[in-house]
Amino acid sequence: MNPQSTAKHKQITEAEYSVNSPALTKASGSKHTEMAFQLLLAIFSCVLLLPQPAFGITRHYTLEIKMQNVTRLCHTKSLVSVNGQFPGPKLIAREGDQLLIKVVNQVPNNISIHWHGIRQLRSGWADGPAYITQCPIQTGQSYVYNYTIVGQRGTLFYHAHISWLRATVYGPLIILPKRGVPYPFAKPHKEVPMIFGEWFNADPEAIIRQATQTGGGPNVSDAYTINGLPGPLYNCSAKDTFRLRVKPGKTYLLRLINAALNDELFFSIANHTVTVVEADAIYVKPFETDTILIAPGQTTNVLLKTKPSYPSASFFMSARPYVTGQGTFDNSTVAGILEYEPSKQTKDAHSRTKIKNLPLFKPTLPALNDTNFATKFSNKLRSLNSKNFPANVPLNVDRKFFFTVGLGTNPCNHKNNQTCQGPTNTTMFAASISNISFTMPTKALLQSHYSGQSHGVYSPKFPWSPIVPFNYTGTPPNNTMVSNGTNLMVLPYNTSVELVMQDTSILGAESHPLHLHGFNFFVVGQGFGNFDPNKDPKNFNLVDPIERNTIGVPSGGWAAIRFLADNPGVWFMHCHLEVHTSWGLRMAWLVLDGDKPDQKLLPPPADLPKC
Repeated sequence: MNPQSTAKHKQITEAEYSVNSPALTKASGSKHTEMAFQLLLAIFSCVLLLPQPAFGITRHYTLEIKMQNVTRLCHTKSLVSVNGQFPGPKLIAREGDQLLIKVVNQVPNNISIHWHGIRQLRSGWADGPAYITQCPIQTGQSYVYNYTIVGQRGTLFYHAHISWLRATVYGPLIILPKRGVPYPFAKPHKEVPMIFGEWFNADPEAIIRQATQTGGGPNVSDAYTINGLPGPLYNCSAKDTFRLRVKPGKTYLLRLINAALNDELFFSIANHTVTVVEADAIYVKPFETDTILIAPGQTTNVLLKTKPSYPSASFFMSARPYVTGQGTFDNSTVAGILEYEPSKQTKDAHSRTKIKNLPLFKPTLPALNDTNFATKFSNKLRSLNSKNFPANVPLNVDRKFFFTVGLGTNPCNHKNNQTCQGPTNTTMFAASISNISFTMPTKALLQSHYSGQSHGVYSPKFPWSPIVPFNYTGTPPNNTMVSNGTNLMVLPYNTSVELVMQDTSILGAESHPLHLHGFNFFVVGQGFGNFDPNKDPKNFNLVDPIERNTIGVPSGGWAAIRFLADNPGVWFMHCHLEVHTSWGLRMAWLVLDGDKPDQKLLPPPADLPKC
């Protein structure tokens, strides 16, 4: 099936999204006579009376990557889109379904698509990061991403995973529970995806290309967006406002996704509290809050209980950045509007009052650098850890790793005798994990590993800990230079891992949202300052730690995660601030095959793109 949304995203009404969405029906495409149709209908009715299988169905999608003219902030540009839409269309499936998603590249750029948060059990060929698990799809070519959703349900998203194309190529990926399996909370009246992004008047590809050439920081975005719309706080954008119409006394499930390129965001709805029930497609112990923090790559599901009666007012739904670094950033606020539908009792009165004349309340968001709020919010997140949704934290660890994450420098490229625009006129910005700035290969790592032709493509010797220890969060060392290489950490199948990621103060401490492909992990501990291997593990939470695929390593602090390497393949790990990824804050894990047939990477598909 190739669902094509014709809605303009400007308003989600009651009928827009439900678990019975037509997108969940599977088109057959066959023609039958009336008699044959009636016979099939009778057979189908009988089948419905039988016990339903635990496995899912196969769903077919086609995503055409094409250029599309889009206007925001009174600025029209041709951008890379999905099916001509910005953001891309919503994809819906159920736990257990197989997805066959044909991606057709109709733009001049090479493209690849990552299904962010999908575990890709044994199907690493479908993970999507360019030059890691696949060569990119070239202009005029296509590739079918084939994977099955195993043991996952909730809100995820898809996005381009090459250069800065994910600035415009992204969309919601919603996984519903198996039929008959309820949410671990009261069924909401309606469900609404809300995806945050960034709008650049300029071409994002030109922005990062210029930054790479000059060695300086890239230009920041011109606006933040909700479902592609900047909202009324920006010039020339009142008409481009996401509006959510709700009924009084109902509960709505808001599926929040941060697809922004470079910014963590605070989000709040004026005069309302929400209940957090899920993070990164994992159910959590519910808690109420009036503000959430969501980093790029993270998703958060919240329940919004509307006011019991018509409030005769509208309310801003606002987001602005949480900033810890010293560089420039987009210091602006995106706003959507929450509007109430009048009840029967107030309908006549409401008809005499235009919505634009109603009071419009604004939320109070935390300060831009409110690390105290960020810490308290993160500490509230706990896995549900119930009988049906246990927190299977690895209690015994086979291998312990200590990685540093942060910024650094590379020497200026003097080919053209030009000075750099980095920290000094002889250096350019770089970023690294354990002082190794990742050099992107020209051949896909997974293909090189699988074919046994990895020599000269990557080194299997990533260090377990920094080669030169120092006071990571104290006075930075004089030498800020990083090394460069394509290094992988190799793990035997089913290795239990504990990884401590330590932020550094080199060129300034900064929060880093680290995303691990192919796995969920448990955040067993977080703290500020230098990690103490003797004291800090005593306070690890091994009972109900939050399970995620993306974690913000605290600014000037550390985060400890645990996961089981039960998924063979090559798995990218990188900062989800795209500028840091471009500067090299990335590495990869190589998980070897196990002994049993179901512990081995599946063979590559015939249409796998070639470099």
